[in-house]
Amino acid sequence: MIRYEYPFNERIRTLLRLEDLYDRLNYLVAQSDARQHHAALLTLFDILEVATRADLKSDLIQEMERQKQILLPLRNNPAISEQALNEILQAIESTLGQLHGMTGKFGQHLRDNEWLMAIKQRTSIPGGVCEFDLPTYHYWLHLDAATRQNDFKQWLAPLQPICGGLEVVLKLLRESGQSSQQTAKQGVYQQMLGGKIAQMVQITLDTTLPCVPEISANKYALNIRFLASSVTQRGSTCEQDLPFTLTFCNL
Repeated sequence: MIRYEYPFNERIRTLLRLEDLYDRLNYLVAQSDARQHHAALLTLFDILEVATRADLKSDLIQEMERQKQILLPLRNNPAISEQALNEILQAIESTLGQLHGMTGKFGQHLRDNEWLMAIKQRTSIPGGVCEFDLPTYHYWLHLDAATRQNDFKQWLAPLQPICGGLEVVLKLLRESGQSSQQTAKQGVYQQMLGGKIAQMVQITLDTTLPCVPEISANKYALNIRFLASSVTQRGSTCEQDLPFTLTFCNL
């Protein structure tokens, strides 16, 4: 099965983008090849750009405080797993403590690093980080992998509270989902929402179906058109009945 997620607002869109970037960054940093560490640095710059467009720290703190107030009254509820509830409450408390401990603007320590900002500026130019452009960067890429990984560790440490916060919020969002089995008649599905507010919708398909969902939605209607998967041109609508799982998620 393959799952597609569609955010209904800019806040969730930003969290999903950052989740994807953090996941990619952690994978690349764990590798040893210099070219992978170059890709990791580009990903770090992407995180810096995405995160500075929103007041992430404040948003995450407010959302986790709200979820904490919702979850606390559920203690001693026989219909709720006490262990699962305690685990998520502990994760919220721990992450809140880390977020409150953050000082200054997100990523400011990176912006204050002239060497990193010189590289960032050159990356906007196609092929702009060749050895003759940035000899010090060329030298860094030839250091042993452990040294480069240690540098990444120092650069990433101040950013971890935001990473932890978005993990908790997205976990709560996904676990809030209410699923139903649906069928797209001749590749098209529409559902009237009647003003019902959701923050994200998930579409789950069998990977053997050679199509992808094109989703548009607002608080009044959800429209899904399944397009034939194509890497050469825009796909046409799959004109067959397609079963899928539809999940609305809302904190």
